[in-house]
Amino acid sequence: MADGAARPPSHGNKPVSGPTAGRLGNWLEDYLDHLGVERGLSPNTVAAYRRDLTRYLRHLSSRGIDDPSRITTADVTSFEEELSRGDASHKALAPSSVGRAVVAVRMFHGFAAREGLVDHNVAAALHPPRAGKRLPKALGVDEVARLIDSIERQTPIGLRDAALFEVLYGTGARISEALSLDVDDLTRVLADPDGPLRVVGKGNKERVVPLGSYARSAVQAWLVRGRPALAERAREFTPALFLNTRGARLSRQSAWEALRTRARQAGITADIGPHSLRHSFATHLLDGGADIRVVQELLGHASVSTTQIYTEVTAQQLREVYSSSFPRAHD
Repeated sequence: MADGAARPPSHGNKPVSGPTAGRLGNWLEDYLDHLGVERGLSPNTVAAYRRDLTRYLRHLSSRGIDDPSRITTADVTSFEEELSRGDASHKALAPSSVGRAVVAVRMFHGFAAREGLVDHNVAAALHPPRAGKRLPKALGVDEVARLIDSIERQTPIGLRDAALFEVLYGTGARISEALSLDVDDLTRVLADPDGPLRVVGKGNKERVVPLGSYARSAVQAWLVRGRPALAERAREFTPALFLNTRGARLSRQSAWEALRTRARQAGITADIGPHSLRHSFATHLLDGGADIRVVQELLGHASVSTTQIYTEVTAQQLREVYSSSFPRAHD
């Protein structure tokens, strides 16, 4: 495609426009297509790369650069510095967010070098800042029970939220994985009392997870007494398991907001995130004596080292209990 030619949107997003249009914008669109089509990354992941790299291209544009071959290591380094200190239009980012953007830029330049757009990767030596280790925030067992049990089940939305939270906590699924489920996925599972649930995770990898009786009961109630009422409002048919008030597939943002709202209503003061129930699932399994390799498989982690962070959560909890309960823990 010729430089500056119009390009169709990639993965449901608009192409870069304004100061980053043209050759740099085309380079970005080619890279995002590569991530989504060839590497099979999820739309959410591709969207995150788009946000970071669009900001990077605008940084380059502000320095008068519109050609990939003109970018130097100093230009890349100045972008990292800008992220850390912030500017007139963006506040300073946390080290973890800076690190994510730095990795995105380094991979972006690696792609350009492989494709022959530039002679070499000027960001090859760039390394993300070292961030402090953040432990996952898990709810206590009693908090999870209070969160779910406090939901009224006389309304379609109440039935939906109860079913969604039971699936998230009962399987350890990511919110995006749960929201991608269709009715047929659960109909097959509910027909078999011991049937496992299949979820599709990162990199389009499928894994099998058990579906406990609490989740089965909540999903069954949602399908029979809740979902039909919302499905009637849809403009067109959708196979989605979880629906919004308009009868369309529930979005990740709406699901997260529902979780935070229900937590407040249940009197839970802990900081709630989109993966709070997933973190709770893993922590409670390990607290109950589950083997870490089993938890790794259930979570869909490629490496057990990712799962090991939950053992640190458990150890931290043990230290806190010891410190607050043992009479000679402190002077």
